[in-house]
Amino acid sequence: MRTEKITFTNSDNQDLSGRLELPVDRKPHAYAIFAHCFTCSKNIKAAVQISRALACQGIAVLRFDFTGIGASEGEFAETSFSSNVDDLVRAAEFMRREEMPPALLIGHSLGGAAVINAAGKIDSIRAIITIAAPSDPAHIIDHFKENEEEILQRGEAEVDLGGRTFRIRKEFIDDLRESHLEEALQNLKKPLLVMHSPFDKIVSIDHAATIFKAARHPKSFISLDTADHLLSNAQDADYAGLIAATWAGKFLEIRRKDPDVTHPDNKVVARLEQGFHTDIVANGHPLVADEPIAVGGTNHGPSPYDLLVAGVGACTAMTLRMYADHKKLPLDAVTVTLTHKKIHAKDCDDCSSETGKIDHIEREISLTGELDAEQQQRMLEIADRCPVHKTLHSEVKITSRLVEEE
Repeated sequence: MRTEKITFTNSDNQDLSGRLELPVDRKPHAYAIFAHCFTCSKNIKAAVQISRALACQGIAVLRFDFTGIGASEGEFAETSFSSNVDDLVRAAEFMRREEMPPALLIGHSLGGAAVINAAGKIDSIRAIITIAAPSDPAHIIDHFKENEEEILQRGEAEVDLGGRTFRIRKEFIDDLRESHLEEALQNLKKPLLVMHSPFDKIVSIDHAATIFKAARHPKSFISLDTADHLLSNAQDADYAGLIAATWAGKFLEIRRKDPDVTHPDNKVVARLEQGFHTDIVANGHPLVADEPIAVGGTNHGPSPYDLLVAGVGACTAMTLRMYADHKKLPLDAVTVTLTHKKIHAKDCDDCSSETGKIDHIEREISLTGELDAEQQQRMLEIADRCPVHKTLHSEVKITSRLVEEE
């Protein structure tokens, strides 16, 4: 994905730090805001992975640090649940001024409660997603229950949260207790997706049930199976992101444009920022390439050679289908199985190269249908006429030049 640094100001004119995740090669179909969990930051893995999953589907996502968190200015001790809601509203106002009106709000944990409260204050919002959200913001007090009496008596206290020290004031607790979601849910009148794990030990799934019951239709619920509260397992975060993107696409009325209209020159764009994970948009279709874990990748997608060989397989199947349709042959299905490896040229009897190694793609073709032996043999011959196959056997010229990034 393409990531841009974003800075906007809160109600006290303090700078809040954000990142805008953008699709690789095109203007977004819609914009979203992601609200992170209590004392987390915009860079928590779940926020990054879910934002990128949405961007891969054409939805740009702004994730930012609330006041006093991460790279944002301000004192955490002076913030509250209400100030978090206000930060979301300010983020939406900034995006609207920049001609990026947000249509989707996504909130994780306390951020989920915040987006429910903020949704009614942002006119452009058309759908809301919560992930592991509490039905009562005051639930957060359980994180520092042993310090509550000191805070109430002294007005504030230093609290250890996840190995980090935060100063919590009495006003923060008072604000949490005065913040109720039931009224906001009753007045939401927008599509809501609730995602929660039945194994969440921080915010029990009972909270999801309460939110779901209080909300009006259209509403949906997705169980995150064995995920923990922070979605620390990459597969859980990827799953949540994929579900969020698919669900949001319906309610944001995202429709894929005709690829030939979107990319009349059959453009393919590949972008890599860290590691080997590479986001690809091929003629308007999102793909991912990566390398196996054994060679330093994260195995999030097929390798470049896998994609190359897959192209041969797909082209072979399509070529055989076109031929069978043209000749009115009884072909029901085609299965092409391919393997790729490097072999020594001296081991190849019909290769022009005599030294070094060459690429060997082995292709097995299974034809389903009432084809006689002659027809099957002819289909095998036609397989070699696949355009991609012919390209690999012909001279290929690749030219490269440096260009300025848009």
